[in-house]
Amino acid sequence: MKRLLLVLLLGGSLPLHAVTLTGAGATFPYPLYARWAYAYEKATGIRINYQSIGSGGGIRQIMNRTVDFGASDAPLTPEETQKTHLAQFPTVVGGVVVAFNLPLNNLRLSSEAICGIFLGTITRWNDLVLQKSNPGLSLPDQKITVVHRSDGSGTTWIFTHYLSRACPVWKEKVGYGKAVNWPTGIGAKGNEGVANYLKRLRGSIGYVEYAYARQNQLRVAAVENREGAFVSPSPESFQAAAAHARWDADQDFYQVLTWQPGKDAYPITGATFILLARDNPSERNQKVVRFFNWAFDHGDSLAISLDYVPLPENVKSKIRNYWKAQGWLP
Repeated sequence: MKRLLLVLLLGGSLPLHAVTLTGAGATFPYPLYARWAYAYEKATGIRINYQSIGSGGGIRQIMNRTVDFGASDAPLTPEETQKTHLAQFPTVVGGVVVAFNLPLNNLRLSSEAICGIFLGTITRWNDLVLQKSNPGLSLPDQKITVVHRSDGSGTTWIFTHYLSRACPVWKEKVGYGKAVNWPTGIGAKGNEGVANYLKRLRGSIGYVEYAYARQNQLRVAAVENREGAFVSPSPESFQAAAAHARWDADQDFYQVLTWQPGKDAYPITGATFILLARDNPSERNQKVVRFFNWAFDHGDSLAISLDYVPLPENVKSKIRNYWKAQGWLP
């Protein structure tokens, strides 16, 4: 498949002295980073060149020190950040949705159903497992076509981490990661590629970040959570899932938000993270931090308009203190 590269080269020509920051990684936050970058350039004249290549690519590029910052929806563990001399902090919270192409409203998917579909053991839409959770719907006798990511992806990491918590069989047979050995389905590059397949293929089902589902007007399912409630994806249900998060600067803010407790919590919630090289020149990291500090001060309304959940102010304060400890923020 032709490589898809989304670059934030926003605005017209800039003066020769203008600064450009380079970043690469997750497609999950791309719609928001594009809006933040555009507004930041208008305010400061500083351009953000962000390549939306997937979390795996973003991690590789920051590890190779070829970009000013990397972006990943799969947080690195404290052991990993220490080994690679990276710093890590979250920017916003969002959700991964299960989207489908059928003329159905109010589809509910149990953990058993999602697990079976992506394992390839449930192959038709009128399977009894799906009918059990949807007694009022007329489910068609139609083949299910699974669509998944083909690239190393933080969205895949969030989705498969959820499956590993919700479904013991999935954990045993497949597990979780930025890339896994999918038992069934067809692969697509990026959230954009999955969304495009889902729009075209009748009877298809896949997972994408919530903003992509909204922008592409995809139908999304209500998903069974840890309490047995069926919860639709929304900023409110993402926020409910994040309510129990403990953001710890000493752990480089490592936090997983899937399968959280609470009857209103959406079970496939995740944060997205920025990675900085601690051994980069301090002034380079200071420039990146100024951009995200600006976004924390001025970008919440843009985040909300695109269906992301801004970080609470106390978490932003922890992140600013983390930056200060590195000498990246006055």
